[in-house]
Amino acid sequence: MLPDPDFTILLLISLAGFYAGTQNTLAGGGSFITFPALMLAGLDPLSANITSTIALFPNQITSAFTGRKLAGGIGKVSLTKLLIISMLGGILGAILLLNTPATFFTRLVPWLVLFATTVFAWGSFRKKPLHAASFISNRLLITSQFLIGVYGGYFGGGIGFLMLAALTVAGQQVRMAAATKNILAMAMNASAVALFMFSDQVHWHAAIALAVGGIGGAFAGNYLLHRVSAKLLRGFVVSVGVVLTAWLFLR
Repeated sequence: MLPDPDFTILLLISLAGFYAGTQNTLAGGGSFITFPALMLAGLDPLSANITSTIALFPNQITSAFTGRKLAGGIGKVSLTKLLIISMLGGILGAILLLNTPATFFTRLVPWLVLFATTVFAWGSFRKKPLHAASFISNRLLITSQFLIGVYGGYFGGGIGFLMLAALTVAGQQVRMAAATKNILAMAMNASAVALFMFSDQVHWHAAIALAVGGIGGAFAGNYLLHRVSAKLLRGFVVSVGVVLTAWLFLR
């Protein structure tokens, strides 16, 4: 698991982080890039997942901060309540992951990637309504957000689109839902990162290289926001997810 840091490998990891940071800013799905990059660098799936979560966190902070004025709650469910629910779910998911044997996670991860790829593809290419009516109760919204938080703390692929779907169905307009889910994603991953930092599964050299690249990618993404087709980028991420799923099932 990268016992001796290699400059070339770390540089390539940083470049993967740069692309992932750009991808997250423009369209989402950066973990589809960092997760396989870390595995190709020699990390096992469990270490790659934990290291990727920590490395992408600074990028999520930036996204949440820049869109904070657009975010909000839904009806009687305030943003603060959604934040607390997300953090609790993220903590539970992170605890479950830290207590999952690496061999079991290795067998489980192809199914997680398949699920995440399917969710990402559905969220990327489905027709998005301009306005959404509320079709779920507050209790169902709270329950679904908690379960998404658990999934986010455990694996995280596709959580953005899971939250976007839940929030728009609950009644938020798409633009507001996008800002809200960025803050909630940061909250659930903050809980996970707080626990993961003490895990011996973290490869800190790779995490720092990814984080530096991801921060640079955030600036590049903001510059390219109105210059590159987000649909094209989403298509690339779905393609990566399909190839990664096939590779994980066959390896």
